[in-house]
Amino acid sequence: MQHELPLDQPPPAPAQHPAPKARRPRSPKKPAPPARTNMRLVAWVAGLVFLLDQVLKYWVVHVLQLDRVREIDVLPPWLNLRMAWNQGVNFGLMASDTDVTKWILITVAIAIVAWVWIWIWRSNAGRFARFAAGLLIGGALGNVIDRLLYGAVADFLNMSLPGWQNPYSFNVADIAIFAGAIGLVLVPQKKEPEKPARKPRSRPADTAPDKTRDNTRDGAGKSG
Repeated sequence: MQHELPLDQPPPAPAQHPAPKARRPRSPKKPAPPARTNMRLVAWVAGLVFLLDQVLKYWVVHVLQLDRVREIDVLPPWLNLRMAWNQGVNFGLMASDTDVTKWILITVAIAIVAWVWIWIWRSNAGRFARFAAGLLIGGALGNVIDRLLYGAVADFLNMSLPGWQNPYSFNVADIAIFAGAIGLVLVPQKKEPEKPARKPRSRPADTAPDKTRDNTRDGAGKSG
């Protein structure tokens, strides 16, 4: 019987490794968002000014009834209560009996409040600027409420000097607005901290063998 010789089988094909995946290009890092101001101090100061202004106006108008009595001396001539309904801005400017003027002044006041709030929030302002902004915002909102409730701003504080009678009256909101505006004008602009200069990278120490030492050793071996 003849044994059938096995057929020559082709050598197995080498395993094919999957082609390495192409690396995706790294997306550029997004710049860090700008720092925003913490508005808690602004809100607290504005709320306190608004509350104090409205409480004093209610006490003067409804409790003391200064709108009927008209005049009350407290510490003459330094401090007196003199009732005055201001339909315009400070010192009676733009005063008018029409509702159009009232709503224009209300709109302007609200626009100023919104602008100051956004400006302080975006500028990463310091504590002094936030305090001043709170004074201005609280005072402006206090006078806005007066125009909505009474149709005019209730002014009742009068300060005079011996021999000189001040013809104008004002209120707590006016003081806060004036102080806040002056503070925002005088506050220094906060500069961004300068980025520290990058230090040059220290090069690794030369790890090559010291040739002088090798030469001295060779010389000593030959002399021996």
